[in-house]
Amino acid sequence: MQFLEECKQKGRGEAKEFRAKGAEMAVTITSTADKEVTVILADAEKKSEIMKGEGDGQRNKIFADAFGQDPEFFAFYRAMQAYEKALIGGETSLILSPDSEFFKFFGNVKSKTE
Repeated sequence: MQFLEECKQKGRGEAKEFRAKGAEMAVTITSTADKEVTVILADAEKKSEIMKGEGDGQRNKIFADAFGQDPEFFAFYRAMQAYEKALIGGETSLILSPDSEFFKFFGNVKSKTE
């Protein structure tokens, strides 16, 4: 009977040690995965910012080229962007004088057939 108890004790001890090693391995694996996720996300963020910067640079070059080709159209385009930004949301009210710079591109509109 004592031999059987000793075997059970030995088995319990080995099982406890095995579970402890498994828990230790789980922590190591989880830590490694967390580190890899952090590195991958940081790299993706870096690449994203670089691409965004390159896109902004291309956009600025296109705007500069457009300005050089037709300064009046470029001024019109920028004004349209400002109007959109000022009026976005639908609950904005503007009270402006008819001779305001805001209406610069809408004044003296005549049809081309006149």
